[in-house]
Amino acid sequence: MTSLLDPGTLTGAPPDGEGDTGGRTVDVLEPATGKTLATVAVADAAAVARAVAGAARAQPGWACTAAAERAAVLRRAAAALREHRAEVAEWLVREGGAVPAKAEAEIADAVEELFQASALPTQPHGQVLPAEPGRSSVARRLPLGVVGVISPWNVPLLLALRSVAPALALGNAVVLKPDVRTPVSGGLVVARVFAAAGLPPGVLRVVPGDAEAGRALTADPAVAMVSFTGSTAVGREVGEVAGRGLKRVSLELGGNNPLIVLDDADLDSAVAAGAFASFLHQGQICMAAGRHIVHASVAREYTRLLTERARRLTTGNPWTDPVDLGPVIDAGQLERVHRIVADSVAAGAGLACGGEPDGPFYPATVLSGVTRTMPAFTEEIFGPVAPVVVVRDDEEAVAVANDTSYGLSAAVRTGSLERGLRLADRLAAGMIHVNDQTVNHQAVVPFGGFGGSGNGSRHGAQFGWDSYTRWQWITARGTASAGRRE
Repeated sequence: MTSLLDPGTLTGAPPDGEGDTGGRTVDVLEPATGKTLATVAVADAAAVARAVAGAARAQPGWACTAAAERAAVLRRAAAALREHRAEVAEWLVREGGAVPAKAEAEIADAVEELFQASALPTQPHGQVLPAEPGRSSVARRLPLGVVGVISPWNVPLLLALRSVAPALALGNAVVLKPDVRTPVSGGLVVARVFAAAGLPPGVLRVVPGDAEAGRALTADPAVAMVSFTGSTAVGREVGEVAGRGLKRVSLELGGNNPLIVLDDADLDSAVAAGAFASFLHQGQICMAAGRHIVHASVAREYTRLLTERARRLTTGNPWTDPVDLGPVIDAGQLERVHRIVADSVAAGAGLACGGEPDGPFYPATVLSGVTRTMPAFTEEIFGPVAPVVVVRDDEEAVAVANDTSYGLSAAVRTGSLERGLRLADRLAAGMIHVNDQTVNHQAVVPFGGFGGSGNGSRHGAQFGWDSYTRWQWITARGTASAGRRE
């Protein structure tokens, strides 16, 4: 089997489908060691403009390609990703700092996104509408044209493909700008599995780049839609620029997600769920549990058990050692996490465990006695930190959970399903899980949040129709009409 991502092919003039660069490169660093893994060409604004223009030229032909062939390309891309699973997993571990289990799960989810998208082209594309005799009236869905996708570093492969796959399946061309910290696993992998699948040249262009490239892609008049996944602050800028161009925009943004533990919950299972939700991938997931909201009668025991579990979690290089937590993505993010922890402790929170960085690693950290004014409550931490907030009853739990500008995910742990569902009805979040935890994903669900977590757009399966197509109404008569008769 040939290599999908030989580092020697990542430098210099990229293959077709990977855009062009404007002559600039960036070193891809391994967060755990600082080692340079590869040197990748990155795009400036002019290169993005050329990529968009090329995608616009290729899109009409792709839209006219038979639906069965478009579906087959998606299935072949899934097969290529499976074939190169071990190689892609290595890049997810070394480039993004994932532990192997997270990398394997991400690849499996990405394959499922491709298969779900492959079902879209052969589904009905429209509706026959009521009309008077002698007249036909049809509404049909058409591709938008060129879709710009700006994807993040934390789950780089999956969060690129959940937009790229349905957009391509429905006849659009795509220009993908992965985060410059994960340009291989979040961009070049995507380009190469689609090249292996036989996607026609130019239909997908990958342009790794920084903020300059992102602004250029968002503002380009030939881009009909922008799908952005990232921070709320940057999402607001993307939405503003896209709005001036009257573009469609999908914003999948941050979260400060509550995990509510009621007084009748099984604490052992609640702690297991809470630890997973806060510490998976070093807490660098938009759905991570950012606030553990616990009834007062069980808060002391819950905190004790959570602290014991957190202390058992190991940190280190996930490529060389069997660790539970890998590195934080870069020094800037590490400093931010530590600042939130230190400021919260200074404001009166208890440091139950963790709280001190070790090189690029941050240990699983539990904060007790967190109040609604502390940074660990008000900010999205995006690090392996579990703030515990104590509440008196269900009423206060709901009020505390909803005390945020975000509204992505929430979870409730309880011994009573009926009680959990009653609380779920009152939580302001796009996704709510009773007796589970906040980090859940499936390719078939309407994934998205409220408020500062996004603009209500949805990813997943049939919901791609609403995101990546537009309606057109067509009527026809057998003979010319003289005009409307009142």
